[in-house]
This record gives sequence, C-alpha cells and structure tokens, in this order.
Amino acid sequence: MGIKTKKDVGANVKSNGVMFRVWAPFAENVAVTGSFNNWGEEALTSENDGYWSLFVRGATTGQEYKYVIYRDGEKLYRNDPRALHFTTSAGNSVIASSSFNWEGDFFQSIPIEKQVIYELHVGTFNRPDPAINGTFYDLINKLDYLKDLGVNMIEIMPVSSMMMDRGWGYAIDYIFAVESLYGGRHAFLQFVKSAHARGIGVILDVVYNHFGPDTHLDLWNFDGWHEENYGGIYFYNDWRAETPWGNTRPDFGRPEVRQYILDNITMWIHDCHIDGLRVDSTIFMRNVKGSNDDPAHDLSEGWLLLQQINSIAKKINPTVITIAEDVADNDYIVKPTKEGGAGFSSQWELGFPGVLRQALYSNEVPKIDLSGLLGELPRRYNNNPFERVIFADSHDSAANGSSRLIETIAPGKSDSLFARQQALLAATIVLSTPGVPMLFQGQEFMQGGSFNDWQGMDWSKSSRFSGIIMAHKHLIELRKNIWNNTAGLMGPNINIMHADKDNKVIAYHRWNNGGPKDDVVIVINFSNRSFEEYVVGFPRNGTWKLRFNSSWKGYDRDFQEITIGDVRVENGGGSFALPPGSALIFSQDD
Repeated sequence: MGIKTKKDVGANVKSNGVMFRVWAPFAENVAVTGSFNNWGEEALTSENDGYWSLFVRGATTGQEYKYVIYRDGEKLYRNDPRALHFTTSAGNSVIASSSFNWEGDFFQSIPIEKQVIYELHVGTFNRPDPAINGTFYDLINKLDYLKDLGVNMIEIMPVSSMMMDRGWGYAIDYIFAVESLYGGRHAFLQFVKSAHARGIGVILDVVYNHFGPDTHLDLWNFDGWHEENYGGIYFYNDWRAETPWGNTRPDFGRPEVRQYILDNITMWIHDCHIDGLRVDSTIFMRNVKGSNDDPAHDLSEGWLLLQQINSIAKKINPTVITIAEDVADNDYIVKPTKEGGAGFSSQWELGFPGVLRQALYSNEVPKIDLSGLLGELPRRYNNNPFERVIFADSHDSAANGSSRLIETIAPGKSDSLFARQQALLAATIVLSTPGVPMLFQGQEFMQGGSFNDWQGMDWSKSSRFSGIIMAHKHLIELRKNIWNNTAGLMGPNINIMHADKDNKVIAYHRWNNGGPKDDVVIVINFSNRSFEEYVVGFPRNGTWKLRFNSSWKGYDRDFQEITIGDVRVENGGGSFALPPGSALIFSQDD
C-alpha cells in the first residue's frame, strides 16, 4: 500500500500570491473565498484526481479564507484541513507562512539513555492569570527552571487546534494548525528554539487515532459525500470508524488520508524542528476495539501507517525519538520496521504507575505489596530497557477518575510528611530503574489532586517544597552521571540483589560496564521501621560512598534523618543505618 503524494496541498505562500490546493473528490465545484477577494468566490480547477487548485495573485499572509464546496445542490463552507492558523477553531482559516528564523538553532540530540523527560500541559503549566490559558510564552518563562531541575526533554501534550478553548488537546479538529489560544504557530516555534538554546529537546504528543468529536468538525462530510451516518472522505464509513471518542477514526486505507497524516509528521519534524513524537493510543490505530491480540478487528493499514510514520520521522531526523502509547505488552511496537515491527523507539510503560501505588500505598508493613514492582523493575522489550518510558504519574494516570500518586496514597493530605517521603521514593525508583524516566508537571513540588485542563499549577509550592525540588535535581544529576560516579544508572543492566519481603526492603544493582564509578546500588525501605544496622550484599568489596539519602533534612526538616557514613564492604556484605521510608544510593570512587 504505497503513499500517494501531492505537493503543495493547502495554502502555500508564493512571492506574488498564494497557491490553494484542496482534496475534495466528490465535489462538483470548489471555490475559495476570503478577505483577499472581499469574500467573493473564485473557482478552483479540478486536477482530475480529487484535488482542486487555484493560484490567487495578490493574496498574502494574514488574510482569512474558506473553501466553498458545491455538491448535490448544497453549498458548504469549509475551513482548510491544511491551514496553519485559524482565527478560532470555529472561525476562519488564515494564510500563514511556514517559514521561521531558525538562525542559531543548533540543538545537539540527546542519546536515549541520557534522556530525562518532563511531561506538561501548555494551558496549565504556567498560568499567571487563572482566567486565561497559559501560552508558549508563559512556558518559555519557565524554561530556566526546567533546565536547572535537570530535565533535558520536554514532552508537551497536544497543541494542534482543538475543539474547545480549554482541553487536554486530544479533541483535535485541525492537525496542521497550532492552537491559537496557546499563542499560535510562531509562539510554538519560538518555544522550540528557546528550549533548544537551553539544551532541552521537545517531544510533541500527536493524535491520529481519531479526530473530533464528529459533527463539530469541518472534516466531517467535508465535500458532502458520506455513507450512512459516517464522516465522509477523511474517515472510515463503516464499523471501522467506531472509537471510544466517536465514529471519527481516519480512513488509514485511503492514500490521501495517509498523506495528510504523514505530511503532518514531516511538518512537525522538518519545519518545526521537533525532536520527538509521542503518538497517542496507537492501539486504536491498529485495532478497532483497542485489543492487542484480536485479528478479527485488526487494521492492517493502521499498522502500515505506524510503520510509515516511524520510517519518515527517522528519515528526516535519524536521532528523533518516537514513543507509542499502546498496551505495553507487545515487543513488535518497538521492533524495527525491517523486522516487521512498528518501528517506535520506545513505548509508555502503562503498568508502572500502578505498581508504584501498590508499593507506596502505606508504610505499614502488612499493607505494602512489592510483588508488582519487583516484576516491573527488570522488565524490557526486545532485551532493551530503553524501549520503555517509565513514570510515577502522567496526564492519564493522574486523571480519568484517578489522581496523582501522592493524592492517591494520602487523600486530602498530599503535602503530609508521609506523602513527601513517598514522593521521593517514587522519584528514586523512576530515576534509578532501566528505561527512559519521565516526570509529570509539578510532581517535583508536591502538586496534589488530579490533573485537569482548567487548574493551573500552584507555583507557591515550588518555594514551600524547595527541598523536594532539590532532591529531584540531585536524583536527575545522578541519573545523568553529572558527577562521573554513577554511570551505571545510564546502563541497561539491573539485578535485584535483595528482596526482604518481611521488612519491605529491596536493593538492586545497576551497571553499564561495571567497576568503580559505574556500579550503583539502590536500597529502598518502604516501611516505617528504622534499622540501626541493615545488611545487604554489594557487587564488590571496598568502600561504597553514599550519593543520595532521601531522608536528609536538607530536603525536608521534618524527615527522620539518620547519619549514614561510607559503607565498608568485606566478603560481599555491608551494613549501614536505614531510616524509615527512605531511599539510599551508593557507588564507588576509583
């Protein structure tokens, strides 16, 4: 199933006018109307392949327009599916230039084993005025904060033009336009360039499993044709259209629809200099029911599209990271396309937040369940741990009837001492486990409650819990081996050396090549018990230095800190004091 390509689809700005081209295969006639012709109509010419085109001399950027489609006696006013900007999602298309001054944008890609991702929602991350959505410019104002925290990749929830003035971004109406309430295309590109200037890459969440909801879309029955009550040329017109979000699954079998999506991939990576893509709900792109092993409902053309998305993305930028949200139970999602896989770099490990909640739900020994966590720590796909993104919270796990981890384990008391201790245990596990670690906005300063699209982050907590932020910063530094003594945290290897199910203490060994400055030992006490002398095995004899102690009073004056010195290991075993609800990280010097 090849890719049918058509150049210059949309409104393409030339030196002396604009070339308009639109796909409307069932239209009888098509015209364009806009501010450049006083909202009169100028007829487009059929190209005899479903596309219509016209060059309008004198038309220029900033002018508004719509297409007028005639079919069966109807006159349909439609926005341009390829428009780069809109007055509002319910308003008019706006002619926009795809050019941008990228001078000085020399971002050096970050190897996947060194990436630390921070997921955020543009509308709520930094919202100086509670009555107004946050914008890309508000986000730019927090980039120095994120750089200081140590994250080097920002994953932003979808920013394409959306149906409502507030939303998560997954009810997309036009995939090529950047939401005007966030500042529009130019502000978005300025954000990308500003992030790059600070050594931070940008991963964009994109949505192709559905558009809509249905009847609010100009794409719905775009040129007047449809079958039964389905959506016309951009959608399946049978049972394959059905998704949990309406009957709006794009028709991945139509070459023109595939090009629509693949050209969007090209735009984000080539034109917008994006460093990664997180593709939403790929399971609903490859199976109608969202099932992993269900051949009767599989969409072979959806699987092919996923392969094409990855092939094109990596052809444009071989270092781009592509992340799938699937079922986290299929190696083929992250197998190379040449081996029959979908070709993604990594996929969200959807079970990770759940096992963390089981382990951190209580510090009372009988209530602590470590079984799920012990199974998740060494898990990997295709024997590659970096083919999974691991996290304690995401926009999904912190919403949809659930709440953030600290709210789940301490309802109504998400800033309590217990919640603070457990927050650092969660951060330690995420940042010391093989995989690509991801933080969710505000977790580093104890943002509680559930995620929503209307409540801005409480930045006053960044002062109140500055010590917790410092702890996250220290963990990220260790994860990235900033001090050249924890290289093993970037390595692929893990061995759970110690699992004390009675006392709820675990210890695991991380390494890359092994040896001093590489081997790392992480010890976590999930219980409320304190141990004056706790013994675990170490990979090697000699002196092991404490690099991180989550109970340090510098992180929080209420913590029950116990002085822990260097550990002298002889005959493979070492002893040390172990505070309650604490995480310790050890490594060796030369």
